[in-house]
Parts: sequence; structure tokens; C-alpha cells
Amino acid sequence: MSKGTLFDKVWDLHTVGTLPSGETQLFIGLHLIHEVTSPQAFAMLRDRQLKVLFPQRTVATVDHIVPTENQARPFVDVLAEEMMQALEKSCAEHKIRFYNIGSGNQGIVHVIAPEQGLTQPGMTIACGDSHTSTHGAFGAIAFGIGTSQVRDVLASQTLALSKLKVRRIEINGQLPPGVYAKDVTLHVIRQLGVKGGVGYAYEYAGTTIEAMSMEERMTVCNMSIEGGARCGYVNPDQVTFDYLKDRDFAPKGENWDKAIAWWQQIRSDADAVYDDVVTFDAADIPPTVTWGITPGQGIGVDEVIPKPENLPPSDQAIASEAYRYMEFTPGTPIEGTKVDVCFIGSCTNGRLTDLREAAKFAQGRKVAAGVKAFVVPGSERVKQAAEAEGLDQIFREAGFEWREAGCSMCLAMNPDKLQGNQISASSSNRNFKGRQGSSTGRTLLMSPAMVVAAAVNGKVADVRKLIEA
Repeated sequence: MSKGTLFDKVWDLHTVGTLPSGETQLFIGLHLIHEVTSPQAFAMLRDRQLKVLFPQRTVATVDHIVPTENQARPFVDVLAEEMMQALEKSCAEHKIRFYNIGSGNQGIVHVIAPEQGLTQPGMTIACGDSHTSTHGAFGAIAFGIGTSQVRDVLASQTLALSKLKVRRIEINGQLPPGVYAKDVTLHVIRQLGVKGGVGYAYEYAGTTIEAMSMEERMTVCNMSIEGGARCGYVNPDQVTFDYLKDRDFAPKGENWDKAIAWWQQIRSDADAVYDDVVTFDAADIPPTVTWGITPGQGIGVDEVIPKPENLPPSDQAIASEAYRYMEFTPGTPIEGTKVDVCFIGSCTNGRLTDLREAAKFAQGRKVAAGVKAFVVPGSERVKQAAEAEGLDQIFREAGFEWREAGCSMCLAMNPDKLQGNQISASSSNRNFKGRQGSSTGRTLLMSPAMVVAAAVNGKVADVRKLIEA
């Protein structure tokens, strides 16, 4: 095994060859598919009379278009129903494992694979979804891919990729109260920029990352793509092993011991050479809220929306566009901004620990009048576990709606959409124009705890004040 970073080791172990283009033909150990990017890919296979090469390495679920309120079939949305039927038919035809609604295992693709132990250290993983970088939390190298690449992986189990550089992002220290993994990743993107990671894999390290749970690490890795990085990962450690042990697809018996020994070998070496190293102090990270139209346009909740003259010249044009679209005035505080909708969920923050933390702040409080607030578990397993703990009751009593598993308002390819120019406090990952279903809707990204603070106050609020209360 080559010495160096985990990225180098995993890349080299999965290299099939070098293509005439100079790209690497990389073997993909696990291919995750869903209903949005797969129908066309399967159609391409049929056109070429090709089969899925390794169906046992492909796992399917439905998440993007599924309603989270009424899941009765056929769906009211005709296109959504067609996409569902296409995936059902393709999985049956090619004998692909499929977690459909009601199976007990359905959910957001980046939630179900980790919770079942499908995602493991040292793997290469691909999925037709931008936020596949989530799986890097386990020490895997995971890529979001396009529809034609989904076809390539189905047909050949390989991808043509150019090797990335590796940037080590080291975060040290204890996070202050009210500051979460979501704030960490928003802070990194704010500092390095939405294009700062182009051409890089991000290796997250340091005492702050080491102290995080697996679900917190998934949140950080999930948004690597929002900083321009093709993937992000954390070296596997005891936290990783404890999370994976006894999960459905984790190695068992003596194979478990062999797996741990190998997983420890693929960690980045102490003398690994990086293309770049950036360090952050956890004490400098505040509860963070986005104010603009990219995840890099974020500020501490106690800061004001930046004035254009205080921004780098390269950021001023997009800032001007953001002021117009968001209808915000530079120099005004973000705290106190009225919100209309509060959404907790998504592949970034729809896991059990996210819901537990949010419920702490919802308990004994009420959603403000005029605010629509809802919680969408990331999977059927998350929903079941949350209900077993009574979290659903806490949210309902506070005035939140409790929904079925799915992507929901993150992408709004389903009935969960903003209306008009509503403002959403969202625990999801993108605040692009129109992202949450309305061409004029406005999205403020923040942690689940901060979403609860916004919901009960009817406006952007500092969760630290709820902690003090």
C-alpha cells in the first residue's frame, strides 16, 4: 500500500488503469442510486443492450420526489409517479436491492447507506447526487456524479476521473455552546469560498473533528461540495468503528477484526504530504446563518449583513445580486429577520442526533404565530427511532408538523415548497435562488437548533439565548 494520505491510498487501490485522456479509470465499490438521476441512465443501458455489471454493488432508494405528507400511490404528481415506477421496474429487471417506501429502510440515500453499514472506510462510492461527499465521514472517497456517469458505473462499475489534490483542513479546540457541526462547515466555506476547494479533496482533521460523532462528521463532509471540493473525508478511528459495529452490512466475527486492522492502515500517515493545509480555531466559530444566495455568504448570528465595500472585489458582484434577490440591506443585523417557514431535515441534518438536539430547544416552547414549521426524518429508521424516544411528540406539542422520510424542502422536487418570496430558516445545504421550490423564495441556512430558535421567535434568533434561558 502506498504511503501518504488516505485519499492517495484509496485512489491507488481502486485504480484500474490510466485512460488515453490521462484520467484514471477508478473502480467504484458501492453505487447508490435514486429515482431522479437513474431513469435516463437505465434507458441508456437499454439503448445499448447493456446489463448492470455488478448489481450486488448497487443499492437503490427513493428520496427526492417522495411526498412527506401523503405517500399514497399513485402519487398526485404524475411525473413523480412515473419516476417511481421507472426505478421500481429497473431494479426488478436488473436484480438491484431496492428500499422502497414502507420497507422500513427507505430514506435519503446519504442517510440510509451509513445507518445500514453499507458505507465503510476505504471504499470508493458514487451516487448521482451532489452531496455524496457525506460518506467521506467514514474514511471513504465518495463522488457525486452526473446521469451519464451513473450509466458508466452501472455498465462498467468504473468512473473516469482526474486525480485530485488534497487539502488538510485542521480544526482544533472545543466548540462553544450553541455551535454545531453545521456551523463548522458553514464557517469553513465562508472563509475558503465556494470555489476554494475546486480541484481538491478535503481531509478534515484536528481535535474538533476527532471529538465529533459520526453524524456530526457526516454533516461536515456533506457540504464539502458547497466549498467547491469534489469530496471530503475524515480518517477512520474508534468513533467510526463503534458506529459501524453490528450494523446490517458491517463485517462480522473474525472479519470484523480483520476489517479494523485494514481500516487503520488506510489512515493518512503521520508524515503524509498535503498540497495545502489550513487551520481553524473552534473558539472562533459562531452560530452561523447565510444571508445570501451561496453557502459562502454566511455570517455569525450576531453580525450584520456585510457592506459591499467590506468584501473582497471578487465577491462584490455576487453580493449585489444577493442583496437584490434577498431584499436585504447591507449593514443590517441578520438577527431579527422575520421567517415564514422553518425546515428541519435533509441529508445534512435529518439524522437522529440532529432531531434530538432540536427537540431539546423545542420542548416546552411554541412555534410563533404565522410560522409554518416542520420536521422531516432522514429515513424510516430515523423516524421510528425518534418516535420511540418521543421526539415526535415534543415537536408536535411545540407546533411543528412531523412528516414521513424524504428530501422534502431541501430541493423541493415534491409538494414541500416555499410560496412567493417567503423566507425559510432551513437546516439543509443550499440557499441558491429558487432552491426551495419558489423562484422568489429565500433560504437562510443554519443548524437545526438555530431553526428551532427561529421557529419559536418568528425571526432569526441566537440559539445561545435559549441555552441561557
